[in-house]
Formats: sequence, C-alpha cells, structure tokens
Amino acid sequence: MCGIGGEARFDGTTPDADAVTRMSEAMRSRGPDGSGLWSDGWVTLGHRRLTIIDLSEAGGQPMVRADLGLALVFNGCIYNYPELREQLRAAGHTFYSTSDTEVILVAYAQWGESFVDHLVGMFAIGLVDRARRRLVLARDRLGIKPLYLAETAGRLRFASTLPALLAAGEVDTGVDPVALHHYLSWHSIVPAPHTILRGVRKLPPSTVRVVEADGRSRERVYWRPDYVRDPAHTGWDAQDWQAAIGDALRTAVARRLVADVPVGVLLSGGLDSSLIVALLAEAGQDRLRTFSIGFDSRGDETGDEFHYSDLVARAYGTDHERIQLSDEDLVPAVRRTVEAMTEPMGSHDVVAFHLLSEQVARHVKVAQSGQGADEVFAGYGYHQSLAEVPREQAARAFTEAFFDYDHAALSRVVGPAYALAADASGDLVDAELTAPGADTALDAVLRLDSHRMLPDDPVKRVDSMSMAWGLEVRTPFLDQDLVALAAACPPEHKTAQGGKGVLKEVARQVLPAEVIDRPKGYFPVPALRNVDGAVRDLVAEALRAPAARRRGLFRPEYVDRLLADPSAAQAVAGSNKLWQLGLLELWLQTHGVH
Repeated sequence: MCGIGGEARFDGTTPDADAVTRMSEAMRSRGPDGSGLWSDGWVTLGHRRLTIIDLSEAGGQPMVRADLGLALVFNGCIYNYPELREQLRAAGHTFYSTSDTEVILVAYAQWGESFVDHLVGMFAIGLVDRARRRLVLARDRLGIKPLYLAETAGRLRFASTLPALLAAGEVDTGVDPVALHHYLSWHSIVPAPHTILRGVRKLPPSTVRVVEADGRSRERVYWRPDYVRDPAHTGWDAQDWQAAIGDALRTAVARRLVADVPVGVLLSGGLDSSLIVALLAEAGQDRLRTFSIGFDSRGDETGDEFHYSDLVARAYGTDHERIQLSDEDLVPAVRRTVEAMTEPMGSHDVVAFHLLSEQVARHVKVAQSGQGADEVFAGYGYHQSLAEVPREQAARAFTEAFFDYDHAALSRVVGPAYALAADASGDLVDAELTAPGADTALDAVLRLDSHRMLPDDPVKRVDSMSMAWGLEVRTPFLDQDLVALAAACPPEHKTAQGGKGVLKEVARQVLPAEVIDRPKGYFPVPALRNVDGAVRDLVAEALRAPAARRRGLFRPEYVDRLLADPSAAQAVAGSNKLWQLGLLELWLQTHGVH
C-alpha cells in the first residue's frame, strides 16, 4: 500500500522530475516508510512506500529489473503473490525479493498485457516497458485502489490522489459541469472517468491503459461479471448458495491475511464487519485487534453502536478498543478530513473513518473492513422494492429511489454557468440499466451499484481516509471471486430477510442472532447528519466565502434557503443537501481551487 505517481512526455522533452517529486511529497501519508524516483528519458516514476510485504530494501520502489527491461510503481496488495511466484519460478523466472511488487513485474514479463488477469488483489499500477517504449497503467477489478490522470498536449501525469496532481501544477481546475451534475444527483458520487475538476480524470476500475511513447493510447476492460443465471448452478437451492458463498467469503478473508505485519479489523458492530471477525476467529486468529468509534448522541439518534461491537468483541475474545469522541472533536476533524479527501466526499461517515483510521494506525498497519457487502448482496432499502420491478422499468425505479435531485430540480440549484441542457446523470443511469447482461431489474441495479457507484463512494472513502494515516484497509466482500459468484446468485436469495439474506444465513453459523437480526445501522455522526451547531457555521462560512461567490456553483437563493432551515435539506438516501453543497466548496477552497 503506497502512493504512486509519474509523468510521461510525448513531445521529445524531458519529464519534470521536480513535479513528480512534489506529487510524491503530497502523498507522504500514504507511504511514510520510504520514497524513490526513477527516470528513463521520456517517463519518470515516483513512489512513497508503506512497508507491508517484504520489509527489506529489496521490496522498495520504483522497482527496476534491468534484465527484463521493466520498471514499476505499484499501490495495493496482490493476495495470491506466493502462488504466482511459484508458478513463475516453474516457468524459469528468477526473483530477488519476497515482495508482491516483483511478482507483478515478472508476471508482465511472462504474460504481457494479460498479466492483470492473473492478479488477485487490489492494485493501481504504472509499469514501463522499456524495450517497447510503453507505459502500462492498470487498476484492480473493483476500483479499490485509485489512479488519477492529468493530460495535456504532449504530457500525461498520473498519481494515487487528485491533490498530488494539483501539487505538480498546471492542472485545469475548473469545475466539470457533468461531474457536478453527478455529484448533486448521487449524494456526492462522481463515477469514473470524471472527477469534479475538468483537468483530472480517473482510470476506470478493471481497466488497462497502454500509452505509447508518441502519445497514442488504448484501453481495455479486462473483467466484468455477468449478472445472469449460470447453467452450472442449475438445481441449486438456498442451502447450496449459502454453502458456496460461505466458502468464497472464508477464502476472501483468508486471502487478506497475507502480510508481514499484524492485521486488525474495523468493527462497526454491523453484520458485515462482525462476520469478518467471526470468520477470522474460526480460522484460528487469536487476540485479534478490533476497533470501533462513536460520537455524541443527538435527541433520540444514537451516536454509536458500541452495544453490538462490544458483543462481538466479547464473543470472540478480541483485543478491542472503543474510540469515543465528542462534538467538540468534530469540527477540527472535519477540516483535517477535507484536507485528506482525494475528492469531495459528502457521506456523513467519512469523518468517522478519518478519526477511526488515525487511532487504528497507532496499533496496526493493516485492517480488514466490511465495505461493499450492501452493494454486492442487496443490503440497501431500495433493493427490496427493485426486486418487484419489471426489467424494463429498472432505470425509472432506481432514479426515484436513489437520486437526490432530478434534472429539472438541478436547474434551480446550480449557477447558470454550470447548468446542462442534457440530463447527464439520468442518461448515464439509463444507459447502464438498459445494457444487456442482467436478467432482472435488481441484477441491473446491483451491477450499477457494484461497478460504477461503489468505487467512488464507500471504496474511495475508506482508501482516502485510511491512507491519510498510512493504514492499509482490505475489503473481503470485494473479493473478485466472491463478487462474481454473488452476481450469478438469484436475487431472491439476496433480498431475503430484508436484504443480504444469503449472507445472514452464512452468519448464523458463527454469529450471535442479536447481531444478525438487529435493525440496519449506519456509521452515526448526528452533528453532520443534521448540520447544526459548529458544523453549520463551518458550512455557512464556506458557502459565503469570496471564492464561492466568484465561482458561482450554486444559486444564492437556494443556499440561503437551506442555511435558514438545514433540517429541511434531507435527501432521499438520508444525506443532507446542505452538507453536500458546503462540503464541495470547503474541499475546493481547502485544496486551493479558486
């Protein structure tokens, strides 16, 4: 787990090594254990290292194998690297380290661009093929590790974070109207390839991009599971699906123990993280470190879920730590969290993850987390109603259940300079949900959730907040084999028992019923959900700042209406529209976008 960056030049000039160094310094928190820089005339690579596998200097980056004509920077973890190393040794290859980084290099030497098909894990890769004068960029199947791109005439820069590209300079920092449309429609989600800035794009998940030294490039998507019924599963009943998914999840959890340092768990007390703890205990992990966080309650809204996390910690004898924070801790934490965001993220729990990661990083370098289970196993409320919707009505039903604003409403929210004639968000959803390859409306929505929305909401949030403290977070529910199996699972097994039915049946083998059958919870941060007190003052300050007035993202009368009554700004999915607006301006101002 690290921070990577680089610059390729296509106009005959030398890459700006100082710019790559600035990118690397901006990602110091992602890799506090070391750094490196390498150049090959037309391309320069930079790296910040967090030591997880092969703690020696032999595992350092950029990693260069002169005998293979290859150089690499890599962020993430390849869980099957021991098996791949043995396979590649049998094919005649030699290794000089015990790192997963070197396995990627040798895998490319063996299989070329199809090397990604052999990797099980989370990764963002920048690889230089020196003989072919080619830069190969790749991102893992579910987009767990980020890769941002800034392209201008004659130059391509890439980095693990958007602020790193800003640190390099010469980025078009105008707000992208299409991205703004997405951000406001989908409670701050901006799917790849867009970002909120015109001059920065994201490599989409499950994508390899090959860039030639003359600037020509091509992309291919190398993985996308079918959300259809597989004839191989004909005759399977609920128990068969339960057994298969249980086995796949156990494999996913075990894979994510690969490390040369201890591995902990972020234990919220919900089904997903509790199940990870239970399966780790089942696999023989003793004295597991677990961590939970809570905030001040507000009225009848509780600010923590300690009752449930304590229950699980006692049941499995974990070394458990509660982290209790007050509202006085929150506003300073909001400012630090916004600074750590790779993109503006309006979810209420993003601050909680930032604070939790700060504490966890004091004890472990690696932790497992339950992110992704809701998207993969139909755990959200709107999934239930979609199970009854005809296939051809999927787009309409999803729009009604998920959008914070429809296209017509946005014309009354955004400033005239950012208004779009076309319904960019509605058109994208319609194209995704009417595309072939999903048997039912719910299959189509779960495909959209898992492959377009999820990488740019919970996944991005966890990576951004954990890596701000040099903490590597691994997500077993986003294991590629588990996701592919769940995609083939009939929707009725997922929507059973109010959602995640098949997962709940797996959990009944190992977890107390009280944890499984509890009402669904979310990371509670009442002060952000309600946008009151000092949080409201912070939002008002950002939305009324001179930079905000000059930018004119939002109509002043709409902002004034929300500020006058924040409680009336609740969105469909429980987020707060005022917080989303204020957070965007706060992020732009914090990162010097004026």
